[in-house]
Amino acid sequence: MPKREARERFIEQNTQIVSPPLIPEIRLHLAAESVPLWQNTEEELGTLGLPPPFWAFAWAGGQALARYILDHRFIVRRRTVTDLAAGSGLVGIAAAIAGAEAVTAADIDEFARAAMKLNSALNNVCIAVTGEDLFQAPPPHCDLILVGDLFYEKSLAEHALAWLASAESEGIEVLIGDPARSYLPIDRLVRIVEYSVPVTRDLEDTEIKRSAVWQLKR
Repeated sequence: MPKREARERFIEQNTQIVSPPLIPEIRLHLAAESVPLWQNTEEELGTLGLPPPFWAFAWAGGQALARYILDHRFIVRRRTVTDLAAGSGLVGIAAAIAGAEAVTAADIDEFARAAMKLNSALNNVCIAVTGEDLFQAPPPHCDLILVGDLFYEKSLAEHALAWLASAESEGIEVLIGDPARSYLPIDRLVRIVEYSVPVTRDLEDTEIKRSAVWQLKR
């Protein structure tokens, strides 16, 4: 069996099809618990010390950003959109449903890319999936970059901010969904809207996470 098909089969066997609490319009292949899936992924690849399977969860920031897009569809309608570090593809799928002209979802994780393909098909939308590390090149030619839950490590956050600021300076709009994690550069952002997002204690420190949609200050 080709590796791509094997990854998709693994996802189908180790997740459930459910709707994120804040986004009942969208269905995703999501994990009920993080640890068993993490262990199963390591066994599948025969590798220890893998990063957590971020793609298997609807994180608070991504849910907030997807909700905002679906409630304000003019933001993406007839625009080209890039979903950065897309994970499950939730945000990119929301943009496609809301009428984006084209959506590119990028993630360097091979399981994330397989999950995005399954999830986009599940929601009857078409998104382009890429494994390119977008940080290693200038920002892509698009109208809007969407970022959910990316500011959880210091070095990553600094790199992401510089890259996104470069995109914004070129006229690309940037929207970020994040529950104000430790490395979110709040002083460089404007809060647009905030949501109370139901989450699981398996991932967060609470059952309700306040999460906002942010825009880079011009």
